[in-house]
Amino acid sequence: MNRYKHFDPVAMARRSINYITTMVDPSEDNLPYWLILPNKKPAEAAHCRVDDAELIGSWYEGLDSMQQLLGTNEGAEVLESFKRHLLSSWGEHGLRFHKKYPWTHTMHSSFHEMGYILPALNRLSKKYPDDEEIEGRISGLIRGMRSLVHERKVRTFWSGDTYESEPVYEFPNDVYLQEGGFDMTRHTGRGEQSIRNSIMLLALVERYEIKGDEVALDLAKGMANFLLGSSRYFNYKMEFFGHVHSAGWVSIGLIRLGKVVGDERYIKAGKGIYDYIRSISSSFGWVPEYAQWHPMDEEHCETCCIKDMLHAAVELTQAGYPEYWNDINLFARNMLVENQIQSATYVTVDNTKPDEVGITYHDIDKRMIGGYTGGSLPNSISLSKFRSIAGCCVGIAPIGLKLVWDNAVTKENGAYIVNVPMDKKTDEYVLTMQYPDHGRMAIKLKQDGDAGFRRYEWMGKNVKTWVNGKVVDFEEVDGLIIVRGLKKGDKLELRHPIRTIIKKEFCAGREYDVVWRGPDVIEIMPFGEHLRLFQRDLSKPEVLPKPEDVPYTGAANYGPTQQKK
Repeated sequence: MNRYKHFDPVAMARRSINYITTMVDPSEDNLPYWLILPNKKPAEAAHCRVDDAELIGSWYEGLDSMQQLLGTNEGAEVLESFKRHLLSSWGEHGLRFHKKYPWTHTMHSSFHEMGYILPALNRLSKKYPDDEEIEGRISGLIRGMRSLVHERKVRTFWSGDTYESEPVYEFPNDVYLQEGGFDMTRHTGRGEQSIRNSIMLLALVERYEIKGDEVALDLAKGMANFLLGSSRYFNYKMEFFGHVHSAGWVSIGLIRLGKVVGDERYIKAGKGIYDYIRSISSSFGWVPEYAQWHPMDEEHCETCCIKDMLHAAVELTQAGYPEYWNDINLFARNMLVENQIQSATYVTVDNTKPDEVGITYHDIDKRMIGGYTGGSLPNSISLSKFRSIAGCCVGIAPIGLKLVWDNAVTKENGAYIVNVPMDKKTDEYVLTMQYPDHGRMAIKLKQDGDAGFRRYEWMGKNVKTWVNGKVVDFEEVDGLIIVRGLKKGDKLELRHPIRTIIKKEFCAGREYDVVWRGPDVIEIMPFGEHLRLFQRDLSKPEVLPKPEDVPYTGAANYGPTQQKK
């Protein structure tokens, strides 16, 4: 019997599907609810403009990812609703505009939101390669955006003119009005236009990979060159001020762009961004929402940022930096897990209260299981704060989980290599593990071949390999423990001693005592409130908040029709 909770991607995926398929509005063709107020009495979910903007893109990707992970069609009707939303409400310059709802006002499109729409369309393109409507929307969006950028061609300096040798593209604003186009008196107010507008970089490169779209690649290069040059957003060490999610997403795009065009400078730039974000994050995956904007003790972790770090790290391992596998392991099985909502003991539900236009009250406690927080501390999720659950993270986090699942085992040096210990079955192998109870994991091949494990520092030096219960020798190549000549059905096991270790770590503006067993954090001190995290020792009673423990403060993202007077 297990004493500790285990990393369980399958359970996480099931919870995600629960949230994404139930926190929707059937009266509006399953339109998502972004705003969740679990601490309000009674709890509620409310629509806001972003539901029909970025959310339909990220929730499509998130649900599709979890269906693939589980091998299920559960939620197929909701996925089709997201697809219908994605393919409707298009306008000038190929941009997608949200539809008119009672909770929306100024009708506009933003380039940041197109960074969510384009990846979902790419996913649709791969699923329906012959669909002319999907192809037309993607092609129109990319060419429309290309037509709206300012192209910088000449540097007119005090010493004279010089011509740009490469494309340099900049959007003149971050908001494009459905009636009126660019209105330079309007802006989002975020103050990070260059980076927020550029999160589509990865999707542009992926479009080129899928269809060989040269316009997409040209736009990607021009945006990357502007970001890394005249935008002056990053310093020479790739440090920056502002939104970590946007910068992390851009880092992924830069690394992929560098690999596609064979230009190391883009890869190094993406790596530099990753390394800077890593330097202000924790070893177990707490990543701040912003860099150098608030004092760090006021920062919270947006789960979207964890996904970006996982994705960028995967790209870096594929670009020849295997040291980033450890981050993938520790971030995924620790903070990504803890940032998913698994309990609703603190929620007050009133199922007798009828839903209103744009607001739902029924079964919020059941529907919110599987959501992801938009702001956690290393030891807690403060439920009375805005974005204790965030609609953006709900769709983005599952994409990261699927990436980890897909890369748990990779083929290297002719062998199946276990990178991330977990329980997983495929047509090629069965992977099992016993962390954090025991330092053991095993892989059983379904055909003859070679297999092994990636060596990590937390394994220690006393590592042994066993085949069918007997100790065998292994070879070690570039940090990989490999056993050759396995037969179909052989069980290759790695064992090492594991003990409980307490390490002090300074993150989020204070010092924590982090309790580790191998790659897993089982407890963090001091304990947090309201929703305490890392309660993984099953021998200890779990502490969960009650409704009276979570006051309703009114802290929320009220939309224009809900502003407090």
